[in-house]
Amino acid sequence: MEVLNSLGILMGGSWASGINLYLTTAGLGIGHRMGWVTLPGNMESLANPLVIGAALLLYAVEFFADKIPYVDSAWDSVHTFIRPAGGMALGYMAMADVGPAVQYPIALLTGSIALDAHLTKATSRAVINTSPEPISNSVASVTEDIGVLGAIYLIFKHPVIASVLVILFILFSIWFLKKMFRFLKKVLGKDKAEPLEAKKEKGS
Repeated sequence: MEVLNSLGILMGGSWASGINLYLTTAGLGIGHRMGWVTLPGNMESLANPLVIGAALLLYAVEFFADKIPYVDSAWDSVHTFIRPAGGMALGYMAMADVGPAVQYPIALLTGSIALDAHLTKATSRAVINTSPEPISNSVASVTEDIGVLGAIYLIFKHPVIASVLVILFILFSIWFLKKMFRFLKKVLGKDKAEPLEAKKEKGS
């Protein structure tokens, strides 16, 4: 049972980190501190009040930045390295009692899950930013936060379900990213073509 709980923490935590690293860090830390979950290995350091406080402060910044069109995409670009690194750190800390032979593969796995979640989020936001109205950004941001909180709840109460949902999400994201990349390529290609057409009309 302990193995299943740890698996749920690793998979669910790394996925949630790819969506919102700071909310995930604060949530796991608070959960461990309140006794709702027992974090494996050195992950218990997330329960340090300083870590929780810093995570909540950064989450507050992200809360507002994530709801402004184009600012959210710039924020996501910066976090292309931060969120996967956070996911890797979770896996590495969780396996502290096992040793490097297991720590490194697990860290690569959790980092990959976080990267997949981040790319799915960032690509979705880039598509949403092609729409002129700003409300969809706020809706998407709130939905993502609710998803992260839901993942944290499942980690605490139903870790097996959390693991299964992450696997299903990864399978869905493979299809989703292919579709979204094609859409963005089409939109960006259209935007580049329009100035050329305007030059031709001006020259004629």
